[in-house]
Parts: sequence; C-alpha cells; structure tokens
Amino acid sequence: MRILQVALLVSWLVIGGLVYLFFFKGSVAEGSDGRTAIVLTQGERDFVLTEMRGFLNAVQQIIEGLDEKDMKKVKEAAHEVGMANMAEVPGSLMRKLPMGFKQMGHPTHAAFDELAAEAADMGERDKIINQLATLMQNCVACHNSYRLEVGKE
Repeated sequence: MRILQVALLVSWLVIGGLVYLFFFKGSVAEGSDGRTAIVLTQGERDFVLTEMRGFLNAVQQIIEGLDEKDMKKVKEAAHEVGMANMAEVPGSLMRKLPMGFKQMGHPTHAAFDELAAEAADMGERDKIINQLATLMQNCVACHNSYRLEVGKE
C-alpha cells in the first residue's frame, strides 16, 4: 500500500511539473534587454508577428472609422481580430507561450470583440475611444515584457 502511495505522489509531481512547463512557463529565456524572450520556431514567430500587425492594422482602422463616424468600419475592424481569430493559433505555439503572455493575449482579443459590440450598437464615440485606450495598455504591457526569438527548429 505504501508503494502505491509513493507511486501516486510521484505521478502527481511529474504531471504537475509537465503542466507547469507546458501551460505556465512556456518556452522562455532571459532576454538581453531585460524582457522575457519567448523562444519559437521561425514560423511560429512569423505567426505571432502577423497577429500583432493585425492588431495594429485594426487599431488604425478603428481610429479612422471613429474619425469618419463610420461605426460599421469600427465594428468590422475590431471583429476581425477578436476571439474568433484565436482559433487559428496552433496548439504547439500555445504550449510555448508563457502564462503571462496568454493572460494579456486572451483579454486583448476579447476587448476587440467588446469594442465591436459597442460599435455595432452605435455606441458612443468617447466610450469606444476609452475602450481602445484600455485595450492598448495590454499591447504596451506585452511589448514591455516580452520579445520573440527564434530557437532551434
């Protein structure tokens, strides 16, 4: 009975360690500039950077739509990078991303959906600008905390 208890404890520790490595820690290293370096393949890095450029393009379109008082343009731009966009993220990449990065990424996608919903309801321009400013805090925090590096394939 004692051997079974020890085996069970060891199994739980191994599983806990693997969960930590794959879902919390991610594939990271200390960056030369004080930020956490997320180590990815070239293709994974390209995927993340493409998604970030999508965020930036959406922000530009949202600002332009607000300036033109075109809530349809605002809604479409925000919706384009919302939660549905996360379905395209490969599982292998998700395992490499540290929990802190995921905790900023998920709310960022959700915030774009909230902004799209506000614009769809012909929301107040000032409220949408406030939502966008809050959303951009995630982008700034992420870029201040993380960098992407290419590791071995």
